[in-house]
Amino acid sequence: MKQVLVINGHPDKESFNYALAEAYIKGANKADAILSQINISELRFDPNLKFGYRKRMELEPDLIDAIDKIKKADHIVWVFPLWWYSFPALMKGFIDRVFLPGITYQPIEGKPFPKKLLKGKTAHIIITADTPKWYNFLVMKNPAINQLKKGTLQFCGVNPVKVTYIATIKNSTVSFRKKWLEKIAALGEKVK
Repeated sequence: MKQVLVINGHPDKESFNYALAEAYIKGANKADAILSQINISELRFDPNLKFGYRKRMELEPDLIDAIDKIKKADHIVWVFPLWWYSFPALMKGFIDRVFLPGITYQPIEGKPFPKKLLKGKTAHIIITADTPKWYNFLVMKNPAINQLKKGTLQFCGVNPVKVTYIATIKNSTVSFRKKWLEKIAALGEKVK
């Protein structure tokens, strides 16, 4: 059975992102996946990488648990909103603190690219936005998607990384949201 980790980057438990994460989990349960979940807003950790990579910060217990879940997962689903063409600050802090040398990648002296320590894993990004997809793609060049997909996940060996872009959320109708919840649940069912 596939081990699936759902990471929710939205800080608000009443957000549509939480409903999307739950819909995915509901679908994946039908696929008999082994599920784990991280709601970043519920973790207790300092999101500031105080010393960069010069000196390792002590990992808080919640981050140690998150790293363990990431290492065990076969498939990682990220659910988050697009804010200012990036993701929420706490999610960025989580990535800074968890995706570290020796944990998700290993620098190789004299080489421009590291050893990818998350090879064999796949991912799916589910991103919500108020920006129309065409504008995010044509004008802004998908900055948040590229940052997470290429700059983090694929850099560490996660591949393929699929993307579902849901927009526009602001002033969306109940039927629009219901349709997307059904689509995301169906994605979860296909996780086999």
